[in-house]
Amino acid sequence: MQKLKQVTLRHLVIQERKMIGLQFFTDKVVQALVKTLPEIGWSRQHAMVCLPNTRQNLDRIYQTFKGTAWVNGKYFFNNRPIHTGNEKPTINHYRIRNLPITYRAVPEEFLRKLEVKRYSLNTAKTYIMMFEKFLNHYSKVKNPDCLGENEINQFLLFLATSNKSDSYINQAINAIKFYYEQVLGMASRFYYLERPTKASKLPDVISKDDVKLMLKATKNIKHQCIIALLYSAGLRRSELINLKLRDIDSKRMIIKVNNGKGKKDRITLLSNVLLNNLRTYYKTYRPKNFLFEGSNGESYSGSSVLSIIRRSSQKAGIYKKVTPHMLRHSFATHLLEAGTDLRTIQSLLGHHSIKTTEIYTHIATKNFHLIKNPLD
Repeated sequence: MQKLKQVTLRHLVIQERKMIGLQFFTDKVVQALVKTLPEIGWSRQHAMVCLPNTRQNLDRIYQTFKGTAWVNGKYFFNNRPIHTGNEKPTINHYRIRNLPITYRAVPEEFLRKLEVKRYSLNTAKTYIMMFEKFLNHYSKVKNPDCLGENEINQFLLFLATSNKSDSYINQAINAIKFYYEQVLGMASRFYYLERPTKASKLPDVISKDDVKLMLKATKNIKHQCIIALLYSAGLRRSELINLKLRDIDSKRMIIKVNNGKGKKDRITLLSNVLLNNLRTYYKTYRPKNFLFEGSNGESYSGSSVLSIIRRSSQKAGIYKKVTPHMLRHSFATHLLEAGTDLRTIQSLLGHHSIKTTEIYTHIATKNFHLIKNPLD
């Protein structure tokens, strides 16, 4: 039996230029095909042939070896770099991705509209991912403009029967509506999409004592400040990692949150206890730009914040799965229990609607002690 030929793709960076490396056993047929590839060269450093990392070259590799050798992209696609150095990832990353030939990417006008409307990178990622799932579900239809209300609802039914969550389906609807309404300029009245009934869930909170136990169990001053700031200011994780040194106003005892959710600025509380800890933290770590910085001087990562919260809650003996957002919920609930009015809490949290803030009235236990239990 003839041994199957194989060409393995590797990521290379040569003189700050992204390259595709090709690894294969010596074979006359493979070598002859390799020579037909454009801009092919040899890297002494990596001891393999290589060519510039572009979508066109990746397509040519698959076309060249089709029927002759298996192109192994396991290492290439699982380890493709999003960005290098200190360069921040942008929507442009989705233009230069290395994708399989059969995969359908979002149209260029989709990306341009995201940039023009200045959507956050997280929202853009979600919209791109969801719309590409929609496109690849109907891979035989070349032009997405030909897909109508029936196909969209069939796709949503497919997601529902695949046990996707209500949140997941709503994100898919938002991405599809973005394309047809924002990119193509269609009016929503031309099609109807039924959203799943939203479950009415109460937010999880922890007690003030649990917050104190977490802070006590955290010895690292930087980590302690992160926990205290999330709780005492009611910050979202994304807001915390984007805080700059100048956003802490010790004279007015406020924290300015710039470009929060919905691109809204707001001010929130600065705790006296936290301010003293922040001064100690600053003397120790000397951050230059962001209040909390990673090892490369960029903003702290969201995953690191989550790890700190999880580790501290476990050390404190809290058996709930504590998250950064749970500290924000706890901040609002404890303020309400202390008698702070809803409008003030709405402003501190940056909620667009008072209805969003009213959810905390269902979990606040301010007057529970006045109610006589029937069993008693």
